[in-house]
Amino acid sequence: MKKISVSAAVLLFSFTVLLAQRPAPPRQPVDAAIQKMLKEVSAKNIETSIRKLVSFGTRNTLSEQNNPTRGIGAARDWIFAEFEKISKDCGGCLTVEKQAFEQPKANRIPEPTILTNLVATLKGTTDPTRIYVVSGHYDSMCSSPTDGKCDAPGANDDASGTAAVIELARVMSKQKFDATIVFMAVAGEEQGLLGAAYFAEQAKQKQMNIEAMFTNDIVGGVTTQKNSANRKRLRVFAEGVPSNENEREAATRRSVGGENDSPARQLGRYVKEQTSRYMKDFSAWVIYRRDRYGRGGDHIPFLERGFAAVRFTEPDEDYTHQHQNVRTENGTFYGDTPEFVDFGYVADATRVNLITLASIANAPAKPKNVGIVTGRLTNDTELKWDANTDADIAGYEIAWRETSAPDWTNFTPVGNVTSYVVKGMSKDNYFFGLRAVDRAGNRSPVVYPRPVR
Repeated sequence: MKKISVSAAVLLFSFTVLLAQRPAPPRQPVDAAIQKMLKEVSAKNIETSIRKLVSFGTRNTLSEQNNPTRGIGAARDWIFAEFEKISKDCGGCLTVEKQAFEQPKANRIPEPTILTNLVATLKGTTDPTRIYVVSGHYDSMCSSPTDGKCDAPGANDDASGTAAVIELARVMSKQKFDATIVFMAVAGEEQGLLGAAYFAEQAKQKQMNIEAMFTNDIVGGVTTQKNSANRKRLRVFAEGVPSNENEREAATRRSVGGENDSPARQLGRYVKEQTSRYMKDFSAWVIYRRDRYGRGGDHIPFLERGFAAVRFTEPDEDYTHQHQNVRTENGTFYGDTPEFVDFGYVADATRVNLITLASIANAPAKPKNVGIVTGRLTNDTELKWDANTDADIAGYEIAWRETSAPDWTNFTPVGNVTSYVVKGMSKDNYFFGLRAVDRAGNRSPVVYPRPVR
């Protein structure tokens, strides 16, 4: 057996005691309002919305816009009416608008076409300029994205995500939140993420403070996969290296690490953490990728413009019921129809969204200008940041983990300060982060620090 020197043993013991003495943060209380909202999420309502969207025959972006019963125009008008009805039920709490724009001729747009996003905004009470966006795309497609005449029911892709957003608006509009929540159904996803790109670009130009964006795309939990071991979890695609990273930022990352600590990755961890507080039989499964191989979703235009964003998707996709002309061929039925959607699963996916949105919209804003001091050589770690302006800010917690750990494992409360020195722990050996805490115990996502002098 290898012997350890006395001095090394003492050092190891001292370090262990040091860690053990770090106070654990108080356990975040479960919010009764969130628990109540979770019970109000209705699989039946979701099923009704999905079947209604399917009833329009096709929702291809290039389909009819003025037919009251068939095509994307009919779907557009129905979703808009649903948002307006929800707003009426809550006393006009939602601002509902049709965000229409002309998309020029493009790869999957053979001629200039009007696209329309449906946007319902629930204004925050104390921090209305801080915004969280949740979306689904209401367009659909057959095997060809430019076939505007074929039947394209799109029950799972993406009536499931659209129905989830409508249900979120219905349930959450009955409550008030510190920050603003935008419920959105976008068009043109199958033509190249066009509706989401338009909204994201407008948000960038207007300098909107979108702290997070969540898109729901294929969250139907197809019935053909009911025996899968993954049935009780929802994939959360969260990129590592930021899509908008410049060369200077890339050089810093290569030098000190951080490829696993993008804002999107922190958002994914937040979804997982918050979901685990409320759902015992269903979990958020963070996937360390921007999206699936060869695929993309409406979170990507937001990522490309510097907004933190993740995608929610079922774990086991059935490609015979996705992007297919409705038909039976060699004894196999093809087509994205409602009988292959598990409405209870969509309800659980909706609950993951609700937990995350409600938690983050009532938490303090993320700390700003978080830096890790590198101006001198030391085995301590110093972090500094700007004071949070939230009226109910209580303080901050420093997060840390082993560099090989996928999630934050430790949190140290440091009070309502703007700097803190972690004694005896070198920034070279661990990853550190910072999150804000309010007086009710609500916590923001963690912010990964940048090196500062």
